[in-house]
Amino acid sequence: MTIGIPRALAYHRYGTLWETFFEELGIPYVVSGETDRYMLETGAKHTESESCLPHKLYMGHVYSLLGHCDRVFVPRLVGLSRREEFCVRFWGLPDTVRGTFNGVDILGYTLRSGRGWSQEAAFLRMGQSLGGSVLALRRAYRVAAGRQREFEFKRFSHGRASLRVRKPRILLAANPYISYDSTLGGEVQQVIRRLGAVPVFPDAWDPVFSKKAAGEISTDLYWSFQRETMGAVYLAREQVDGVILLTAFPCGSDCLANELILRRVKDLPVIQILLDEHQSQEGLQTRVESFLDMIAGRRVSR
Repeated sequence: MTIGIPRALAYHRYGTLWETFFEELGIPYVVSGETDRYMLETGAKHTESESCLPHKLYMGHVYSLLGHCDRVFVPRLVGLSRREEFCVRFWGLPDTVRGTFNGVDILGYTLRSGRGWSQEAAFLRMGQSLGGSVLALRRAYRVAAGRQREFEFKRFSHGRASLRVRKPRILLAANPYISYDSTLGGEVQQVIRRLGAVPVFPDAWDPVFSKKAAGEISTDLYWSFQRETMGAVYLAREQVDGVILLTAFPCGSDCLANELILRRVKDLPVIQILLDEHQSQEGLQTRVESFLDMIAGRRVSR
C-alpha cells in the first residue's frame, strides 16, 4: 500500500511530521510534485469558482496523485485549543475530496481540542486503522514529533539569520501554504530577491509569542495561521523595513486579518497583494518594485 500526500495546505507546516510517521512504520508514500500552473488549472476545473485559490490548488495536487497511490492522505484539522481554530476549509477537506473524486480512498486523522483529541491520540487512531501495534505507533509518532520540532527550529533559525542581513528586509506575511508554495509565494520571493531585498517569514518569531502578540492588534481573531501572521507583523515592526500581506483570493479570514493589520499598524510600510489564478509575473514585479522604491526613499530620508 502506498500513501499519497498532497503538497499543499497544511503540508507546508506538518509535512515533516507526516512523512516521518509513515517512514517509521515502513509504509511507502509519495508526495505530489511542486506546484505549477498546470496543476493550478487542473484544480480549478475540479472545484467551484467561488473556492479560494489554496483550495483549488489542493485539488490539483490530489488529482496529480490519482493512479500513483492506493490511498490519499487528507487530515481533518479543526482546532488546537478551545480558543483557536483552523479555517473551515480544513474542517471539511476529506468530505470535499470524496465528493470531488469518485472512489478515492482517503486516509487521515482528526485534530481538534478536547479530551482524547490530542495530536498523538489522533495519530494512534489512524495508525491502528493501518494495522500497527500501539507500541510501534507511539514510537513512530514520537520520532516524527521530534523531527517536526527540528524542522520548525531550522525555519526559525533561518528566519533570525535573515533579520541580520544588511539589505532591505521584507516580511512576507502569509499563511505557510502560500509563502512556501513554489508558485504562490515562490514567485513573490523571486521578485523580492531579484530586486536586492531579503524575504522574511513569520517563522522568524516563535509562534507562541506571535499568537500572544496578535492580541495587541485583535483580541478576537481565533484562526491559528492568521494569529501567527498577525503577531509576527506586530513583533517585526522594528526589525524589518516593510511588510507584504500576501493573501489568496477570495480568502475571507485573511482579508479580515489583513484589514485589522492595515488599520492598526501605522509605524511600518505595508502593502497588500491579492493572488489569483490569473496573476502574472509582470504584475507582481511592478507592485513589489514600486513598494521597494518607496521603502528605499524612506530609508534615505531617515
